Amino acid sequence: MRDIWQAKKRIAPIVDKTPLIESPILSEKIGRKVYLKLETVHDIGAFKIRGAANKILSLTEEEKVRGVTTYSTGNHGMAVAFVAKQLGIKAVVCISNRVPSAKVASLKSYGARIEVVGESQDAAGVRCYELQETEGMTVIEPFDDPDVIAGQGTIGLELLEELPTVTDVVVPLSGGGLVSGIGLAVKSNNPSIQVTGVSMEKSAVMYESLKAGKPVEMEETETLADSLLGGIGLANRYTFDMCSRYMDHTLLIPEQDIAFAMAYMVHHHRLIMEGAASTGIAAVLGNKLQEQKGDVAIIISGHNVDFSVLLQVMEQYKAENGL
Repeated sequence: MRDIWQAKKRIAPIVDKTPLIESPILSEKIGRKVYLKLETVHDIGAFKIRGAANKILSLTEEEKVRGVTTYSTGNHGMAVAFVAKQLGIKAVVCISNRVPSAKVASLKSYGARIEVVGESQDAAGVRCYELQETEGMTVIEPFDDPDVIAGQGTIGLELLEELPTVTDVVVPLSGGGLVSGIGLAVKSNNPSIQVTGVSMEKSAVMYESLKAGKPVEMEETETLADSLLGGIGLANRYTFDMCSRYMDHTLLIPEQDIAFAMAYMVHHHRLIMEGAASTGIAAVLGNKLQEQKGDVAIIISGHNVDFSVLLQVMEQYKAENGL
């Protein structure tokens, strides 16, 4: 908790507090107040800026001079590139061929050197560590790092400040950095708060790892929730244990439910969100949360979706609902 409070102070010059708004239509649907934590309003359009900023700002001056590198499905890479540009630090972002074009274009706009490597985040990660060896760059891990986890945990502090009555927090689940940070923050204050991780049905590596009792590897597959792709690392040091400790439930969301949730939020809230961010909305729309009284907070993790994908899900939604 001390690390999370320190992160809150450290990232304040770069990262603004994000809005928490009630969703009347979702509240009415489940008979409980539902709030949306809009991480979409950050400069990069995703929560990842918190962890990246905390990690990079904690580096020594010598490390900053040598530069930073990272591997990413898109949002973390954008966060590292953005923060590095703000601080005048050299950055190299390694991505796989699966990263959507919208995120690749955003990465390029932040001035980082982009290297496209292989078909998975794990392959991109291998290249990162080669850069560490050959160029002396510091690897900014996307999730399995105490400073990154503490940065994401600042969302939990903001939730407690704005909504002390919260009883459920619904969090997109991939490598587990977001669930770990938020889970630690909210449960240290109130252990009865239920933390639910939501992921897609395909390639849900943390879910399968927890079920197996150890980190496992899985092949990445096509999904609307592309930000949730990527392994957790067979040598995972932090997030596997923290997710096991702080996450009460895990839900896997079918692709059609993710698509419906994306379109539903555009139609009813005029909010654009990527597939990963829509998994929490889908969980609420499908009444999948464990029955409990009290206020629900859904972390809307990002809005970096290809426009063509958004148009496709909207057309399908309109056809199915006679709009």
